[in-house]
Amino acid sequence: YVLINRAAGRRYVGQTDDLSRRLAEHNGASTNARRFTGKYPGEWQLLHQETFSTRSAAMRRERWLKSGVGRAWLDAEFGRASPPKAD
Repeated sequence: YVLINRAAGRRYVGQTDDLSRRLAEHNGASTNARRFTGKYPGEWQLLHQETFSTRSAAMRRERWLKSGVGRAWLDAEFGRASPPKAD
């Protein structure tokens, strides 16, 4: 799954067997502030999800989405999460 926090201009990529529970954890008040999604204020919304028959297949896809090629694919499909940095 891919979450987006438009207020913070951030995306989060993960995998789970219970997406509704996981989304509630990302947005919950008890979120650990040291976790990636806890560092950024604002609501995390579901941007994209895919289903796989095995956890290992889901983990391979998660790894790919976190790679440079995967991030470029996400940018092309859904737009950037944040504007490019000015030099």
